[in-house]
Amino acid sequence: MTTRFSARRLAALVRKEGAQILRDPSTFLIAFVLPMILLFLFGYAVSLDTSRTRIGVVLQDSSAPALRLAQAYQTSRYFDVTMARTIPPMREAMVAGDLRAIIVIPQDFGEGVKRGRAPAIQIIADGSQPNTANFAAAYGEGVRASLAAAEGIERNPKAAAPPVSLSSRFWYNPELKSRYFLVPGSIANVMTMIGTLLTALVVAREWERGTMEAMMATPISIAEFIASKVIPYYLLALASMALCTVIGVFVFGVPFRGSVFALFIVGSAFLMPALGLGLFISSATKNQFVASQIALLSAFLPTFLLSGFIYEISSMPWPIQALTYLVPARYLIPCLESVFLAGDQWALLLPNIAIMLGFGLLFFLLSFRVTRRSLD
Repeated sequence: MTTRFSARRLAALVRKEGAQILRDPSTFLIAFVLPMILLFLFGYAVSLDTSRTRIGVVLQDSSAPALRLAQAYQTSRYFDVTMARTIPPMREAMVAGDLRAIIVIPQDFGEGVKRGRAPAIQIIADGSQPNTANFAAAYGEGVRASLAAAEGIERNPKAAAPPVSLSSRFWYNPELKSRYFLVPGSIANVMTMIGTLLTALVVAREWERGTMEAMMATPISIAEFIASKVIPYYLLALASMALCTVIGVFVFGVPFRGSVFALFIVGSAFLMPALGLGLFISSATKNQFVASQIALLSAFLPTFLLSGFIYEISSMPWPIQALTYLVPARYLIPCLESVFLAGDQWALLLPNIAIMLGFGLLFFLLSFRVTRRSLD
């Protein structure tokens, strides 16, 4: 077998691999249909926003201040309010899971407002969902405090104004929409799926169909063989990334503040370890079923669970945090979020790109050694 590289042989092998992709409908399902399903799933069905929390408001006072406070809860975009005059029916609804919290406006609320003090309200939250309970309690008190400050009942008129006024501002995602980071994160999952899962089947498919022996008899080099398996899926993954980006921007309204060039560079850098890992798995296993299972366990699930896509890495136990440094998608997701939401922040992008290329070099070296043993 010659080791001299030939662009002509490579072009012929790429055409052969492309024709094989065109004859396999499942490849297009995984490359284009499944990514759209994932995007619509994470864009519409999955939401980490805590808006429209179902609460009950028990209005025990009919004074004007109490009515204004009840109306403030009803008009808040964070709550879906059910009104009542007594607590027992609300308690039953919360036990049944229909409500997440109960806010009680007491009978002396109006009298307290007349005397210029901030009356206390009672917030009863369902502790079976701690995050929702904390949100309902915090925002319930926040609505009351905002109304009290607006009506001048929170502050003593004789007291001096506070010397410092705090104003919170969230950069890049001021409305804190979870869709703005779920959609870029889902693109990372799509690229992992195409780059690793599909590539993990290519060499194993050659062995199972008996065509690998015929390829061994041809004068191709190891570099030509590997490149012919990688290039079509690299182009396929970039096309899928472009499709997901267009859907994310024009369908889900996710801002795209960076450049297409930066997106292309980041995507290409991540595809190096994704494609390299898939090719290594395929060459080592020589079985499509085994290769697909290993690719699922070693690439897709770590990307989904350990990359910071859904769960904050800083909130994980330290052994798991250390493990996340071995997941290439950990370095891709901050890059995608930066390109989409903040722009081309090369001080953030370049170190992550270098790490992903390092992973890619390692996986391709392993793939080269395993494939050479098979073809020599």
